[in-house]
Amino acid sequence: MSYGAPGWETLVTAQGDGTALTAAAAASCIPAAAKFGLPANFFKWVGQQLIIKASGRISNAVTTPGTARFDVRFGAGGTVVADSLAINLNIVAKTNVNWHLYLELTCRAIGAAANLHQAGWWASEAVIGSPLPTVGGSGLVTLPYNSAPVVGANFDSTAGQIVDLFFTQTVATGSLQLHQYELISPN
Repeated sequence: MSYGAPGWETLVTAQGDGTALTAAAAASCIPAAAKFGLPANFFKWVGQQLIIKASGRISNAVTTPGTARFDVRFGAGGTVVADSLAINLNIVAKTNVNWHLYLELTCRAIGAAANLHQAGWWASEAVIGSPLPTVGGSGLVTLPYNSAPVVGANFDSTAGQIVDLFFTQTVATGSLQLHQYELISPN
């Protein structure tokens, strides 16, 4: 692998499913083997990117659908470098419906106070306002949800960073399981 050299490179993929998450608390949704360690000084220039693609299944209840939230965390301390913010879930019950997540993370600063700008989307029947499958398709929301695009928390790009994808559902009446995950360096 040639970290930092120009050229599209898949850094890691999930080789199996993540844990089914049912608690109303933030937790990693990717398998342990998919937690990729970026080496120290991986981010060498402003504008360098990471792309995350993930998909799986989600369920939510009709009476208390709650919200879904994805965030990308770096390092042992779990610094949130990208946050989807809370996405309202459908007020129609959904059971094991498909979801797809796509995130672009662009380096805006390097060094001890590095940060990433985020943009992306999440699509699923579980998104509020999605029509019934018999009358329409799945809902899609841009990320961060219901907010202007922002940079995430600062992290030290001169140190190695473990990349992790977390999921939070605000109520314990639903579940999410990741089936596919890919971390890509397109530069």
